[in-house]
Order: sequence, then structure tokens, then C-alpha cells
Amino acid sequence: MKRTPWKTAAVAAVAALALTACSSGGSGDAADPTASSTGPDTSPVTLNFTWWGNDDRAARYNEALALFKEKYPHITVQTSFAAFPDYWTARSTEAAGRALPDVMQFDLSYLREFNQNGQLLDLQEWVDNGTIDLEGFDETLTTAGVLEDKMIGIPTSTNTFAMFQNPNVIEQTGATFPDEASYTWEEYNDFIAEVSSSGEQTADGYALYGAVDYTGTFWFFIQWLLQKGVTPFEDDGSFGFDEADVVEFLELTGDLRTDKQVYPVDRNVSLAPKGGFTVNETATEMSWDNFLAGYVADSGTQNLAMTQIPSIEAGEKALFFKPSMLLSAGANTKYPEQAATLINFLLTDPEVGTIFGTSKGVPADADQRAAVDTTEGSVDAQVIAYEEAVAEQVTESTPIPVKGFGTIEAKWRTLAEELAYGSLTPDEFAEQWFAEAELSTQ
Repeated sequence: MKRTPWKTAAVAAVAALALTACSSGGSGDAADPTASSTGPDTSPVTLNFTWWGNDDRAARYNEALALFKEKYPHITVQTSFAAFPDYWTARSTEAAGRALPDVMQFDLSYLREFNQNGQLLDLQEWVDNGTIDLEGFDETLTTAGVLEDKMIGIPTSTNTFAMFQNPNVIEQTGATFPDEASYTWEEYNDFIAEVSSSGEQTADGYALYGAVDYTGTFWFFIQWLLQKGVTPFEDDGSFGFDEADVVEFLELTGDLRTDKQVYPVDRNVSLAPKGGFTVNETATEMSWDNFLAGYVADSGTQNLAMTQIPSIEAGEKALFFKPSMLLSAGANTKYPEQAATLINFLLTDPEVGTIFGTSKGVPADADQRAAVDTTEGSVDAQVIAYEEAVAEQVTESTPIPVKGFGTIEAKWRTLAEELAYGSLTPDEFAEQWFAEAELSTQ
């Protein structure tokens, strides 16, 4: 994939404001609470660092942080992690008390919401003084973390949508997956029904299914809108779609829900944070391509495959590259320089690139990409090969989420669960979701 080196001057043009009063200690303390006239003070400090993810990601972070401790013995890092929904509940509570962690994984969907009240540290000062080195980054990628002239997040990696397959389940059920280059949503639904109707079970007696109900994920709706030629979010912060679009999307799997041919919602809820695919009870799952490492680790199955997603018109995927996650710092941190040091290490150290591979997406930093194990057949090689294979299908710009995106995404997920239980109709779903969205985006 073509990547343009990041240049400080280019981003400085759009993020030129100096850091102002982002620490609880005031503007003077925020600039550097530990610096001395002879250089950085190496007095012991403790940083809080948190992320969302599974045990596999935690193990990788712990390995990386052990290396960080060797290089910066005066900085102790206390860690925590949670499943994605719980993670943002905790961050919202902390933000209300201006007590966000010093460093945290961040998602593009929540940047506007947390930036609104100055909750995130402007990292531009630490880029300008060399604490954070973005020389090996794509210039356009780093702008994803710039809002209102402040660099409040730096992308760690990129990803795009893929269809994951479990060939063992597919073979057991005797189903045939459609042609990945041209199959439509309707053809994918036919495949789901074929697997779910097979009557096959796991060794533990659980029925095998084709997939979970993919309409329960808001980002898949966004992808489907792009395939329709609809701009999901307008520049003025309004929606480019209406209730009819929501209903049409939800009805894609209406027959599958009626015939109970999607993975049972009660079983899926009981398995959280895992799901049907990670316990080898569904044949396929659509998700971000960097999920491959986690899927392999959680399922214990090396034999997983990645193919292209379905489309409305045959072959017209309308894919986009999205920063898989960013690293940010809380504006309330007492140690902004040390927080920036940790961020730089996690973003640019080659050994960290080797540790994580593509488990968080294809690394944004050139040195980390070069350090990824691309042994033929490895997880990392598969993810990189997939992104190269679909590069020509990446025809859309990354949709910039509206203010309150995290809230409306969570509302979509909640309503989707009620829809799966049969507690409401697609029309009621659309009405209730828009009512919430209008409040959240004001």
C-alpha cells in the first residue's frame, strides 16, 4: 500500500495551537512537570494506561510494557482493560470527573464527544519537541486525530472490513460460500440459511449457524449506505440517511430472523465478550480485518480465512480504510511528557511492531510495519495480503462520525438486541433510534 511520510510542518499547519491549561496543575505545570535545567527529570512517576480488547491483546500489551520499563525504569505503568461497550461506560464516568487515564486507546467514533469539553490532551507540543516521532506515518492518516486544530489522538494502525470464514464449520455443514468477488447481500443470506438449516452441531451439542445477524452492527449499516451511494454524515453534522434507509437495512435479514436462521441472541449474550464465531459455532463473521489475531486466539482455530464482504451491486464493495484505533492522553494528566513518551514508544518502537503484528490493524509507523512477521501463512501476512488484495475496492473516504456517535452506536446495538428477541419491529427500531440520535447529536 502506498503511504506518504508524515511531515511535521504539514500537520502543524492544521494543529498549530499550543497546549493550554490541559493539566489540572494549570498551563505552567502542564508543559513539563518534571523537567529540570539539565534535562528531563527521571524521578519515579506512575501512569495509568487502559485499552479495550481480549486476553490476547492484554498479553501483547504486557509484553510491550515490559520492554518500556527496561528503557524507562523511572516510569511505572498501571494497566486495565475491558470489553468495548464497558470500556466507554468507564471512560464517560471518568470524563465527568475529569479523571481520565493518563494514556488510553481511543476510537475515532468518540473523538468529537470527548474533545467537546477539552477532555483530551493536545499532543502537538510533544510532536513539535520530538517526544513523539511521526516521521514514519502517512501524512493523511494523522489528520484523523486532529479536531479543532488540536491533535488529540494518533492512529496506531489501519483496517477495513473483511468476511471471516471458519472452513471447518462450512465443510461440516456441506455449505458452499459464494464467489467473494461478486456475491451480494442476498447471496450471503442464502449461505447463512444453508448453514443454519444443516442440522449439524458442535461436539458439545450446540447447533451450527451461518452467522450472527449482521444488521445489529451500526458500522455495517454505514458500509451498506456507502454501497448505495449515500453519504452517511454530512459536513454540517447531520445525517445523510433517513428512517426508511434504516428499515431497509434491517429488513435484509428479516426472513432469517423469522425463520430463526441467525445465531441465537440469548446464546450470543451469554458468551459476551466472545461470540458465536469465536467459539466455533458460526461459519462466518464480518468485522475489521485486524480481528484475525483475536479470532485465532479466542477460537483456538488456526484454519480461518478472510474474504471480501458482500455488496449491493456485484463487485462494487465501496470499502474504506479506517484508523483501527488511536492513542490519546487525558488532559488531566499530571505527567504529559511521560504520557507522550509512552505513546511514542507504543507507536514507533520496532519491537512493539513485532509483538502486535497486525492484531490492532496494519501498523501506521513504517518501522513497525517493517518489523511485522510476514512469514507465509502467518496471521500478519494474511492481514497485510488481504488489504493489498482489496486496495482497488477502497474507493471511499473514511466517514467522519458525528458528535455523540458513541451514544448512537450503543443505542443501535441495544435496539438490535431487542429486535432479535422480537420485542420491536424494524419501524419501531428506526423511530426510537432517530429519537435518541437527535438528542445525542445536538
